[in-house]
Amino acid sequence: MAARLAIRERVLGPDHPDTATSLNNLALLYRAQGRLAEAEPLCERALAIYERALGPDHPATATGLHNLAGLYRAQGRLAEAEPLYRRALAIRERALGSDRPDTATGLHNLAGLYRAQGRLDEAEPLCERALAIVERALGPDHPDTATVLHNLAWLYHDQGRLAEAAPLCERALAIVERALGPEHPHTRRVRDNLAEIKKRRP
Repeated sequence: MAARLAIRERVLGPDHPDTATSLNNLALLYRAQGRLAEAEPLCERALAIYERALGPDHPATATGLHNLAGLYRAQGRLAEAEPLYRRALAIRERALGSDRPDTATGLHNLAGLYRAQGRLDEAEPLCERALAIVERALGPDHPDTATVLHNLAWLYHDQGRLAEAAPLCERALAIVERALGPEHPHTRRVRDNLAEIKKRRP
């Protein structure tokens, strides 16, 4: 990935949108490896390139904002992440429409940030809207639908609404068992969370 970035910088130039895409991809790899401090300048540089080359309202700029927000969230910098998530979501809604999976991703991640901040009432409508979008756009049995179902279930759990949380988590588990297999780490996490919800139910 670093080699591809070097080639694009040499052939296309340091300020080309494709160079920014390679910067973003390398930053995401570093983030997955826990190398957050190394990922940050790459994300920031990619965003700056997108804004200059494509404009502040381009979907690629929204992707750059979204990735930098996710990095800030991973670093615990929630207050800095929020305006980036909000701006990315606004761009996607304007540029792509309100019923696109990318818009649902923006809604879902902003909801996750609010939940991490304890702002459960603000998170709920965003998560519910994201679920409606992915169910329509991707289908009721898509793994992305399962992810939003699971997170909405856990939001309800946090609100003490266990009777509403359980069927959502059961549905998410059925999807990921089919799509990923019963022993996949994500499947096990959903199964464990469902057990926690059931244990807490009166």
